[in-house]
Amino acid sequence: MGAVLKSFAHNRKALTGLVIVAIIVALAIAAPWLTEYDPTRRVGRPHQPPSWDHWLGTTRIGQDVFARLLYGARTSLAVGFGAGLLITVVGTIFGILAGYKGGRTDEVISFFTNMVLVVPNLPLLLVLAAFIGQASPWVIALILGATSWAWGARVTRAETLSVKQKDFVKSAEMLGEPSWRIMLFEIFPNVISIVGINFVGSVIFAVITEATLEFLGLGDPKTVSWGMMLFNAQNASALQVGAWWDILSPCFALIALGAGLSLLNFAVDEVANPRLRTGNTLSRWSLLMRRGEGRL
Repeated sequence: MGAVLKSFAHNRKALTGLVIVAIIVALAIAAPWLTEYDPTRRVGRPHQPPSWDHWLGTTRIGQDVFARLLYGARTSLAVGFGAGLLITVVGTIFGILAGYKGGRTDEVISFFTNMVLVVPNLPLLLVLAAFIGQASPWVIALILGATSWAWGARVTRAETLSVKQKDFVKSAEMLGEPSWRIMLFEIFPNVISIVGINFVGSVIFAVITEATLEFLGLGDPKTVSWGMMLFNAQNASALQVGAWWDILSPCFALIALGAGLSLLNFAVDEVANPRLRTGNTLSRWSLLMRRGEGRL
Protein backbone atom coordinates (compact mmCIF):
# COMPACT_ATOMS: atom_id res chain seq x y z
CA MET A 1 0.00 0.00 0.00
CA GLY A 2 2.87 2.37 0.75
CA ALA A 3 4.36 1.72 -2.67
CA VAL A 4 1.00 2.35 -4.33
CA LEU A 5 0.51 5.64 -2.49
CA LYS A 6 4.06 6.69 -3.38
CA SER A 7 3.38 5.91 -7.05
CA PHE A 8 0.23 8.03 -6.92
CA ALA A 9 2.09 10.89 -5.26
CA HIS A 10 4.58 10.98 -8.17
CA ASN A 11 1.94 10.58 -10.89
CA ARG A 12 0.91 13.88 -12.49
CA LYS A 13 -2.33 12.46 -13.85
CA ALA A 14 -3.34 11.24 -10.40
CA LEU A 15 -2.53 14.56 -8.75
CA THR A 16 -4.31 16.61 -11.42
CA GLY A 17 -7.39 14.40 -11.40
CA LEU A 18 -7.50 14.35 -7.60
CA VAL A 19 -7.30 18.15 -7.42
CA ILE A 20 -10.14 18.56 -9.94
CA VAL A 21 -12.43 16.07 -8.20
CA ALA A 22 -11.54 17.45 -4.75
CA ILE A 23 -12.42 21.01 -5.84
CA ILE A 24 -15.81 19.88 -7.20
CA VAL A 25 -16.57 17.91 -4.03
CA ALA A 26 -15.50 20.83 -1.83
CA LEU A 27 -17.72 23.26 -3.77
CA ALA A 28 -20.68 20.89 -3.43
CA ILE A 29 -20.17 20.52 0.33
CA ALA A 30 -19.70 24.25 0.84
CA ALA A 31 -22.74 25.23 -1.25
CA PRO A 32 -24.69 26.82 1.64
CA TRP A 33 -21.72 29.07 2.47
CA LEU A 34 -20.89 29.98 -1.14
CA THR A 35 -24.32 31.19 -2.18
CA GLU A 36 -27.22 32.77 -0.34
CA TYR A 37 -29.81 31.77 -2.92
CA ASP A 38 -32.21 28.84 -2.82
CA PRO A 39 -31.71 26.82 -6.04
CA THR A 40 -35.46 26.20 -6.39
CA ARG A 41 -36.72 29.79 -5.86
CA ARG A 42 -36.99 32.74 -8.21
CA VAL A 43 -34.40 35.34 -7.20
CA GLY A 44 -33.98 37.48 -10.33
CA ARG A 45 -35.29 38.37 -13.76
CA PRO A 46 -35.65 35.66 -16.42
CA HIS A 47 -32.40 34.87 -18.26
CA GLN A 48 -30.47 37.62 -16.54
CA PRO A 49 -26.83 37.55 -17.77
CA PRO A 50 -23.92 36.95 -15.38
CA SER A 51 -23.40 39.85 -13.00
CA TRP A 52 -22.02 40.60 -9.56
CA ASP A 53 -25.32 39.55 -7.96
CA HIS A 54 -25.69 36.38 -10.05
CA TRP A 55 -22.27 35.09 -11.02
CA LEU A 56 -23.59 32.67 -13.65
CA GLY A 57 -26.80 34.48 -14.50
CA THR A 58 -30.35 33.20 -14.02
CA THR A 59 -32.61 30.65 -15.67
CA ARG A 60 -35.76 31.32 -17.62
CA ILE A 61 -37.81 31.43 -14.42
CA GLY A 62 -35.25 33.55 -12.57
CA GLN A 63 -33.40 30.89 -10.57
CA ASP A 64 -29.73 31.49 -9.78
CA VAL A 65 -27.61 29.25 -12.05
CA PHE A 66 -24.59 29.28 -9.71
CA ALA A 67 -26.71 28.05 -6.79
CA ARG A 68 -28.27 25.33 -8.94
CA LEU A 69 -24.81 24.30 -10.15
CA LEU A 70 -23.47 23.90 -6.60
CA TYR A 71 -26.49 22.08 -5.22
CA GLY A 72 -26.80 20.04 -8.42
CA ALA A 73 -23.25 18.83 -7.88
CA ARG A 74 -24.41 17.19 -4.65
CA THR A 75 -27.03 15.13 -6.47
CA SER A 76 -24.84 14.21 -9.43
CA LEU A 77 -21.90 13.24 -7.20
CA ALA A 78 -24.15 11.22 -4.88
CA VAL A 79 -25.65 9.30 -7.79
CA GLY A 80 -22.25 8.80 -9.42
CA PHE A 81 -20.42 7.55 -6.35
CA GLY A 82 -23.43 5.63 -5.03
CA ALA A 83 -24.04 3.80 -8.29
CA GLY A 84 -20.29 3.33 -8.82
CA LEU A 85 -19.94 1.76 -5.37
CA LEU A 86 -22.91 -0.55 -5.98
CA ILE A 87 -21.61 -1.61 -9.40
CA THR A 88 -18.13 -2.24 -8.00
CA VAL A 89 -19.31 -4.22 -4.96
CA VAL A 90 -21.63 -6.48 -6.97
CA GLY A 91 -19.10 -7.00 -9.76
CA THR A 92 -16.25 -7.72 -7.35
CA ILE A 93 -18.22 -10.24 -5.28
CA PHE A 94 -19.51 -12.11 -8.31
CA GLY A 95 -16.14 -11.99 -10.06
CA ILE A 96 -14.15 -13.36 -7.12
CA LEU A 97 -16.77 -16.03 -6.39
CA ALA A 98 -16.87 -17.20 -10.00
CA GLY A 99 -13.10 -17.17 -10.42
CA TYR A 100 -12.20 -18.90 -7.17
CA LYS A 101 -15.06 -21.37 -6.71
CA GLY A 102 -15.33 -22.50 -10.33
CA GLY A 103 -17.61 -25.40 -11.23
CA ARG A 104 -21.35 -24.87 -10.94
CA THR A 105 -20.93 -21.50 -9.20
CA ASP A 106 -18.83 -20.21 -12.07
CA GLU A 107 -21.32 -21.50 -14.64
CA VAL A 108 -24.32 -19.85 -12.97
CA ILE A 109 -22.58 -16.48 -12.43
CA SER A 110 -21.09 -16.53 -15.94
CA PHE A 111 -24.55 -17.23 -17.40
CA PHE A 112 -26.07 -14.16 -15.75
CA THR A 113 -22.96 -12.10 -16.55
CA ASN A 114 -23.17 -12.99 -20.24
CA MET A 115 -26.90 -12.31 -20.25
CA VAL A 116 -26.40 -8.81 -18.83
CA LEU A 117 -23.50 -8.12 -21.21
CA VAL A 118 -25.52 -9.10 -24.29
CA VAL A 119 -28.39 -6.71 -23.53
CA PRO A 120 -27.59 -3.15 -24.76
CA ASN A 121 -27.12 -1.08 -21.64
CA LEU A 122 -28.38 2.37 -22.61
CA PRO A 123 -31.58 1.17 -24.38
CA LEU A 124 -32.35 -1.01 -21.35
CA LEU A 125 -31.87 1.96 -19.03
CA LEU A 126 -34.15 4.09 -21.21
CA VAL A 127 -36.87 1.44 -21.16
CA LEU A 128 -36.65 0.95 -17.39
CA ALA A 129 -36.61 4.67 -16.68
CA ALA A 130 -39.55 5.26 -19.03
CA PHE A 131 -41.46 2.40 -17.38
CA ILE A 132 -40.90 3.87 -13.91
CA GLY A 133 -41.78 7.36 -15.07
CA GLN A 134 -40.17 10.33 -13.34
CA ALA A 135 -37.33 8.43 -11.70
CA SER A 136 -35.62 10.00 -8.70
CA PRO A 137 -31.80 10.13 -8.61
CA TRP A 138 -31.65 7.20 -6.18
CA VAL A 139 -33.88 5.09 -8.42
CA ILE A 140 -31.55 5.89 -11.32
CA ALA A 141 -28.57 4.85 -9.17
CA LEU A 142 -30.26 1.52 -8.34
CA ILE A 143 -31.07 0.90 -12.01
CA LEU A 144 -27.47 1.61 -12.96
CA GLY A 145 -26.17 -0.68 -10.23
CA ALA A 146 -28.49 -3.52 -11.25
CA THR A 147 -27.66 -3.36 -14.95
CA SER A 148 -23.98 -2.35 -15.15
CA TRP A 149 -22.03 -4.78 -12.94
CA ALA A 150 -21.30 -7.44 -15.57
CA TRP A 151 -18.15 -5.92 -17.10
CA GLY A 152 -16.49 -5.55 -13.70
CA ALA A 153 -17.44 -9.10 -12.76
CA ARG A 154 -15.93 -10.47 -15.96
CA VAL A 155 -12.62 -8.62 -15.52
CA THR A 156 -12.40 -9.50 -11.80
CA ARG A 157 -13.09 -13.16 -12.57
CA ALA A 158 -10.25 -13.27 -15.09
CA GLU A 159 -7.83 -11.72 -12.60
CA THR A 160 -9.00 -14.08 -9.85
CA LEU A 161 -8.32 -17.10 -12.07
CA SER A 162 -4.72 -15.91 -12.35
CA VAL A 163 -4.25 -15.05 -8.66
CA LYS A 164 -5.67 -18.31 -7.31
CA GLN A 165 -2.82 -20.23 -8.98
CA LYS A 166 -0.24 -18.36 -6.89
CA ASP A 167 1.76 -20.15 -4.21
CA PHE A 168 0.39 -18.13 -1.29
CA VAL A 169 -3.17 -19.12 -2.20
CA LYS A 170 -2.21 -22.80 -2.50
CA SER A 171 -0.42 -22.57 0.86
CA ALA A 172 -3.52 -21.10 2.50
CA GLU A 173 -5.64 -23.91 1.07
CA MET A 174 -3.20 -26.55 2.35
CA LEU A 175 -3.33 -24.98 5.81
CA GLY A 176 -7.09 -25.44 5.83
CA GLU A 177 -8.10 -21.79 5.62
CA PRO A 178 -11.84 -21.35 4.88
CA SER A 179 -12.81 -20.20 1.40
CA TRP A 180 -14.25 -16.89 2.55
CA ARG A 181 -11.01 -15.99 4.31
CA ILE A 182 -8.90 -16.88 1.27
CA MET A 183 -11.11 -14.78 -1.02
CA LEU A 184 -11.16 -11.84 1.38
CA PHE A 185 -7.57 -11.74 2.64
CA GLU A 186 -5.56 -13.50 -0.07
CA ILE A 187 -7.29 -12.82 -3.39
CA PHE A 188 -9.08 -9.50 -2.87
CA PRO A 189 -5.93 -7.49 -1.96
CA ASN A 190 -4.29 -8.75 -5.16
CA VAL A 191 -7.15 -7.62 -7.41
CA ILE A 192 -7.58 -4.23 -5.73
CA SER A 193 -6.12 -2.41 -8.75
CA ILE A 194 -8.82 -3.92 -10.98
CA VAL A 195 -11.43 -2.96 -8.40
CA GLY A 196 -10.12 0.62 -8.35
CA ILE A 197 -10.26 0.92 -12.13
CA ASN A 198 -13.75 -0.56 -12.12
CA PHE A 199 -14.94 1.89 -9.45
CA VAL A 200 -13.61 5.04 -11.12
CA GLY A 201 -14.91 3.95 -14.52
CA SER A 202 -18.31 3.13 -13.02
CA VAL A 203 -18.55 6.57 -11.39
CA ILE A 204 -17.85 8.25 -14.73
CA PHE A 205 -20.45 6.06 -16.44
CA ALA A 206 -23.05 6.69 -13.72
CA VAL A 207 -22.66 10.49 -13.76
CA ILE A 208 -22.88 10.72 -17.55
CA THR A 209 -25.75 8.24 -17.80
CA GLU A 210 -27.75 10.00 -15.08
CA ALA A 211 -27.31 13.32 -16.89
CA THR A 212 -28.35 11.66 -20.16
CA LEU A 213 -31.52 10.14 -18.70
CA GLU A 214 -32.51 13.42 -17.05
CA PHE A 215 -31.72 15.41 -20.19
CA LEU A 216 -34.13 13.14 -22.08
CA GLY A 217 -36.87 13.98 -19.57
CA LEU A 218 -36.84 10.71 -17.60
CA GLY A 219 -35.81 12.26 -14.29
CA ASP A 220 -37.72 13.95 -11.49
CA PRO A 221 -38.31 17.61 -12.45
CA LYS A 222 -38.22 18.61 -8.78
CA THR A 223 -34.62 17.41 -8.49
CA VAL A 224 -31.72 19.86 -8.67
CA SER A 225 -28.97 18.16 -10.66
CA TRP A 226 -26.76 18.84 -13.65
CA GLY A 227 -28.91 16.65 -15.87
CA MET A 228 -32.09 18.49 -14.93
CA MET A 229 -30.29 21.81 -15.51
CA LEU A 230 -29.58 20.68 -19.07
CA PHE A 231 -33.17 19.51 -19.51
CA ASN A 232 -34.63 22.80 -18.27
CA ALA A 233 -32.20 24.87 -20.34
CA GLN A 234 -33.09 22.90 -23.46
CA ASN A 235 -36.82 23.35 -22.84
CA ALA A 236 -36.24 27.07 -22.32
CA SER A 237 -34.37 27.32 -25.67
CA ALA A 238 -31.42 28.83 -23.83
CA LEU A 239 -29.04 28.80 -26.79
CA GLN A 240 -31.65 30.16 -29.19
CA VAL A 241 -32.34 33.19 -27.00
CA GLY A 242 -28.65 33.76 -26.24
CA ALA A 243 -28.68 32.56 -22.62
CA TRP A 244 -25.51 30.54 -23.12
CA TRP A 245 -24.70 30.54 -19.38
CA ASP A 246 -27.82 28.49 -18.63
CA ILE A 247 -26.72 25.45 -20.64
CA LEU A 248 -22.92 25.78 -20.72
CA SER A 249 -22.52 25.86 -16.93
CA PRO A 250 -23.67 22.24 -16.36
CA CYS A 251 -21.88 21.18 -19.55
CA PHE A 252 -18.51 22.46 -18.31
CA ALA A 253 -19.19 20.98 -14.86
CA LEU A 254 -19.77 17.54 -16.38
CA ILE A 255 -16.67 17.93 -18.55
CA ALA A 256 -14.51 18.92 -15.57
CA LEU A 257 -15.73 16.02 -13.42
CA GLY A 258 -15.34 13.56 -16.28
CA ALA A 259 -11.83 14.80 -17.01
CA GLY A 260 -10.78 14.56 -13.35
CA LEU A 261 -12.15 11.04 -12.96
CA SER A 262 -10.62 9.96 -16.27
CA LEU A 263 -7.19 11.18 -15.17
CA LEU A 264 -7.59 9.21 -11.94
CA ASN A 265 -8.61 6.17 -13.96
CA PHE A 266 -5.54 6.47 -16.20
CA ALA A 267 -3.34 6.86 -13.12
CA VAL A 268 -4.76 3.75 -11.46
CA ASP A 269 -4.18 1.84 -14.69
CA GLU A 270 -0.58 3.02 -14.87
CA VAL A 271 0.11 2.11 -11.24
CA ALA A 272 -1.48 -1.31 -11.72
CA ASN A 273 0.30 -1.98 -15.02
CA PRO A 274 4.06 -1.24 -14.86
CA ARG A 275 4.34 -1.45 -18.65
CA LEU A 276 2.36 1.79 -18.92
CA ARG A 277 4.77 3.75 -16.71
CA THR A 278 6.72 5.30 -19.57
CA GLY A 279 6.91 8.89 -18.37
CA ASN A 280 10.28 8.71 -16.58
CA THR A 281 11.76 6.48 -19.28
CA LEU A 282 10.77 8.88 -22.03
CA SER A 283 12.19 11.81 -20.06
CA ARG A 284 15.54 10.07 -19.61
CA TRP A 285 15.58 9.09 -23.30
CA SER A 286 14.92 12.69 -24.38
CA LEU A 287 17.70 13.92 -22.07
CA LEU A 288 20.17 11.43 -23.56
CA MET A 289 19.16 12.43 -27.09
CA ARG A 290 19.74 16.13 -26.31
CA ARG A 291 23.14 15.36 -24.82
CA GLY A 292 24.08 13.35 -27.90
CA GLU A 293 23.05 16.20 -30.20
CA GLY A 294 25.12 18.61 -28.12
CA ARG A 295 28.22 16.46 -28.50
CA LEU A 296 27.72 16.28 -32.26
